[in-house]
Amino acid sequence: MTNNRWPGDKIFSRAALLERYGRPREGRLVFTNGCFDILHRGHVEYLHQARALGDFLVVGLNTDASVEGLKGPGRPVVSQDDRALILAGLESIDAVTLFHEPTPQALIGALLPDVLVKGGDYTLEGVVGREAVEAAGGEIKLIPFIEGRSTTGLIGQIQGNDR
Repeated sequence: MTNNRWPGDKIFSRAALLERYGRPREGRLVFTNGCFDILHRGHVEYLHQARALGDFLVVGLNTDASVEGLKGPGRPVVSQDDRALILAGLESIDAVTLFHEPTPQALIGALLPDVLVKGGDYTLEGVVGREAVEAAGGEIKLIPFIEGRSTTGLIGQIQGNDR
């Protein structure tokens, strides 16, 4: 049986996200965040592994202004609306919400996921929102980074810088 649900139905405002997935809730909520500028295999594998840690996977997505502040001029390559819809189209993702702040600290503090996931290129001490999640009884998981799979590397290949 195929799922004919429109991916746009999985994109939530912060208020709607908290109403649907906030506490109290049934099930184990997993949260991760990122820019997800040019979606690639590393992202798909990471998100699939994150989803396996719970019943629902919510992705906090940096807005265009937030990405530019983090990555510099010329980024993001793909607009926030397009990135949100592409992510929402992945089977592993239950909800996507945008955040404009430099970090998802406020979003994580409001949602209080049961599991907060980041890539293995992070350290536990460097995970934003860790203290709030752990104080609420949640846990932090680091998923191993997939070598050779990055948006920056992909952009370099497209521009001919990585040949």
